[in-house]
Amino acid sequence: MSKSIAPRFTWRFLTPRYWPTLLLNLVMYLISWLPYSWLRRMGQGIGRLALRLMKKRRFTIERNLELCFPTMSADEREAIIKQNIDNAGLALFETAMAWYWPDWRVNRHVRIEGMEHMERLECEGKGVLCIAVHSMNLELGARAFGIHKSASGVYRPNNNPCFDYFQYKGRSRSNRTLIDRKDVKGMLHTLSNGGRVWYAPDHDYGMRRGTFAPLFAVEKACTTTGTSLLVDNSGCEVLSFTMVRESDSGQYVIRITPTYDDFPRDDLQATAEYVNKVVESSIMQAPEQYMWLHRRFKTRPEREASLYTKEEPTLTPRSA
Repeated sequence: MSKSIAPRFTWRFLTPRYWPTLLLNLVMYLISWLPYSWLRRMGQGIGRLALRLMKKRRFTIERNLELCFPTMSADEREAIIKQNIDNAGLALFETAMAWYWPDWRVNRHVRIEGMEHMERLECEGKGVLCIAVHSMNLELGARAFGIHKSASGVYRPNNNPCFDYFQYKGRSRSNRTLIDRKDVKGMLHTLSNGGRVWYAPDHDYGMRRGTFAPLFAVEKACTTTGTSLLVDNSGCEVLSFTMVRESDSGQYVIRITPTYDDFPRDDLQATAEYVNKVVESSIMQAPEQYMWLHRRFKTRPEREASLYTKEEPTLTPRSA
């Protein structure tokens, strides 16, 4: 059985066990209809409150920035941290916007640059691997893009089947389908048949299908080799997709790059290093909007200490 079968609503979701999930999604739906200026202010407030209570998460943000940008001044990092916390709260509402806004409202807030690159590949019948990063507003970006050119997103099914139903329904609202991140055959089938696949290789997924490659100032960042597997076995083209909020008024821009004609093939290490360069470029378009909450460098080479202890070793900045 395919791992990518869409979850269906069942009557058991109406039992008391799932009432909190149903209530959460009802609240998300109702909140999505508030004016954007309200959503932004509420998001900032929730982000600041949550990070006050979740001190470990704030430490992760601080540590990631320190590891990636060791030469950045403390004041510069603190400014990014404050903005990142605001954006973390806003991300909750951007998810509601992505799942429940009508097309006309999404289009009013988002413009797309570089769609001609997708259209050219579509005319040529070529599959496309769209490299994305986990920016706070990725949910809204995928929805906005899907209104114009549908794609298949790679995702991890939620352990709560009721929430997974709403998550799948929201994320596939304007897109073709979602593919379980373990369903490599499904991704390859889509790419080999001229489809588009959203793929975010910027997190630490462990050493299964992984290698170490430089990322910013960290010389050894655990990086997935899944990108190589997909590209080498499908012959698809590769480009990147970035979503950035330009202003507090709620104007966003999606930037799609031309295809990477020099993208390495049949070389796992070279591909991992190349992909991390693409990731760096995408993050730097708006570093304050990236998901620094994730422990990006949790997997370390054997016998190397964790980078997330209170007494962390100092890293030597990677040479250019």
